[in-house]
Amino acid sequence: MPLDIRRDTVKTIVQDDGYEKFQIDRPGKIIFVERHLSTKTQVRCIIRRISRSGAELDISPSLTVPSNFFLEILGIRCEIGATLTTREEEKVKISFNMLLDPNFLHHVLRVCFQTLH
Repeated sequence: MPLDIRRDTVKTIVQDDGYEKFQIDRPGKIIFVERHLSTKTQVRCIIRRISRSGAELDISPSLTVPSNFFLEILGIRCEIGATLTTREEEKVKISFNMLLDPNFLHHVLRVCFQTLH
């Protein structure tokens, strides 16, 4: 008689993805993706930490954050597709829809370092 092994098919979200996180404390914008892909609504945020797979942001607790949006790092004209992962008060964790290219992440860190000095 074979063993009846039932496996849980629900996948859990991995909180620690193994990618190094960098403290940047840089202003950014959350750009809402609205009907017909319009991007008129924008809110400001502070990008506290960033990695190849996501970021940690601070945003006003009174503002609503959509599930999917673009993140723009001020000073770097690139919109990064992102998905809301968790939110607690003003702390927001997001995952990027695609891993950031290591060269792009290096550019972000270099720009952030140059503006500090």
